[in-house]
Amino acid sequence: MTDARLVVGLVVAAVGAVVAACLIGSTPLPMGRVFAALTGAGAPGDVIVIWEIRLPRALAAFTVGVALGASGAALQGLLRNPLAEPGVLGVSACAALGATLVLFYGAATGLTVALAAMTGALAATALLAIAAVRTSSVVTLILIGVGLSSFAGAVMALLLNLAPNPFSLADLMNWTLGSVANRSVNDLALAAPFLAGGLLCFAVAARSLSALALGEETAFGLGVDLRRTRLLVVAGAGLATGAAVSIAGAIGFVGIVAPHLVRPFVGHDPGRTLLPASLLGGVILVLGDIGVRLIPTPSELRLGVMAALIGAPIFVWIAAMRGRRS
Repeated sequence: MTDARLVVGLVVAAVGAVVAACLIGSTPLPMGRVFAALTGAGAPGDVIVIWEIRLPRALAAFTVGVALGASGAALQGLLRNPLAEPGVLGVSACAALGATLVLFYGAATGLTVALAAMTGALAATALLAIAAVRTSSVVTLILIGVGLSSFAGAVMALLLNLAPNPFSLADLMNWTLGSVANRSVNDLALAAPFLAGGLLCFAVAARSLSALALGEETAFGLGVDLRRTRLLVVAGAGLATGAAVSIAGAIGFVGIVAPHLVRPFVGHDPGRTLLPASLLGGVILVLGDIGVRLIPTPSELRLGVMAALIGAPIFVWIAAMRGRRS
């Protein structure tokens, strides 16, 4: 399968998943009513359901999946580690910490939570960018990321422990579990510049990531600026992951699983993995969110829980297949 056919297939799957998200819900809508609502010619109730609830929610899930899938692919290429994903450098944890701090102190609105999450991600990214410029060791970056993630996780656990009332605790828990419920176009617009900046960083670094697959010495001999590449990938992961967390909270496994699933179709080339991994990540989360809405539970499951339920078995299967091949 060529890259072009793979990308076209994933684009079609993404459009189909978003359309399905508009059709499916507690009250299914036929295609004709959905199309009429999208064009503004439908019944007022249908227009509100599609434009205010289902379509923004589907686009939010897709956007978050794109950010996490691309970040995972870029980090796996940079670190040459199949377990790398946006959480490995601590950016996800720091973004979630920023949001939970706002929730804990009762200053939460859609804007303040998103800005706090972005601030946490950018703070972690700044530290990692400084480290990427000053060190020549990828291991050092990983260790710094593990330290950031552990510290942010500890502070979040402290906030949960000190939650002043059950309502505040519930808000904190809901954010850490991840969800795209009640997201609006304004939430997407706020995160869009950061996501675009992250994806641009990945696009610039794509060729260098392909060369890094041959080893750092070989890549250096081919003219790759290793520090510049690290800086681009770290900055891109920080921006994209911060955008994702600002929309949906903490969601795992997508950044690990999506690159693994597409890598065999692109010759295991890290640079060529970026675009299809991002599209597949978006499709996975849109389908996961459809499942969240359809599963009959007393309260709606969180998207982060659904992503883990889907991603963990796939990840175990991928690991088992890798072990069998080796």
